[in-house]
Amino acid sequence: MDMNGEVEDNSRRVQVRFVTKLKPPLKVPPTSIAIPSNLTRLGLSTIVNNLLQAGDPDWKTEPFDFLIDGELVRMSLEKFLLAKGISAKILEIEYIKAVAPRKEEEPSLHDDWVSAVDGSNPGFIVTGCYDGLARLWKAAGVCTHILEGHSDGVASVGVINPEGAESIVATASKDRTLRLWKLDGEEPVNNPIKIRAFKILRGHRGSVQSVAAQTSGDMICSGSWDCTINLWRTKDNTDGDLSIKKRKVNDHADESQLEVTLVSPTGLRKEMTYRREEKGGRWRRDRDRKKEKRKGEKKRKKENKGSCWQNL
Repeated sequence: MDMNGEVEDNSRRVQVRFVTKLKPPLKVPPTSIAIPSNLTRLGLSTIVNNLLQAGDPDWKTEPFDFLIDGELVRMSLEKFLLAKGISAKILEIEYIKAVAPRKEEEPSLHDDWVSAVDGSNPGFIVTGCYDGLARLWKAAGVCTHILEGHSDGVASVGVINPEGAESIVATASKDRTLRLWKLDGEEPVNNPIKIRAFKILRGHRGSVQSVAAQTSGDMICSGSWDCTINLWRTKDNTDGDLSIKKRKVNDHADESQLEVTLVSPTGLRKEMTYRREEKGGRWRRDRDRKKEKRKGEKKRKKENKGSCWQNL
């Protein structure tokens, strides 16, 4: 039997000395000992605990981590020495208290990278994730609703907060679509409520990377890797509760028709901020508004590469 309490094998022996910066009673004798080279962190921890127990019969076993030349050992001792090209006659191994992994009280509700967040509504926060889902959160980090339906990651989210009406969430995805969602008003009891979109916006030929919504209107804008900006209407005539557990007959969301497509001469529009003009029904980029002031008020044609367009 070796110092691990296990049957010895024919593996190579290594002469080592255990050192530590920990204070007594966590210090072992400074003498060197021979141990099997195939030991991993668990075996090394067993040896250190046996040495500590030899000096203190009341010692209670606890896990340790080990460093050689300041690097944590995460493989067998022999593999580590070969990988680092270490061949010391007496190997000095430092041991430290192992840090236990954090225990999650609840399972993580995001299974991939969080790619988008919108906190414009005072009642909730919306997040978009590369797992293809959007989620609604309320105080204390409670997820109340899961918006599912996209077949690829959600790249951008936006919230429309019309006065006197329920809020609408818009999501843009790498699956080339946008989706619009309404809350069913039902508060979850134990688990988040899953909701399907009431409208699917199709028209982009590439990943939809951004969505900008009028916070109190009926229009949204989307930008895509296909080098276009699309303008959509969000008005909906669909009635009924769209919670998955209540939708029994029609599981298909309405597909909205595209209003305007604007081609970008330079490429993808990753971020957009649009303002609604009070007069004339126009939408325009803030940058172009400043440019117009410098050049004076000139009439701009519809084919001006997306700088300004008529609201159809």
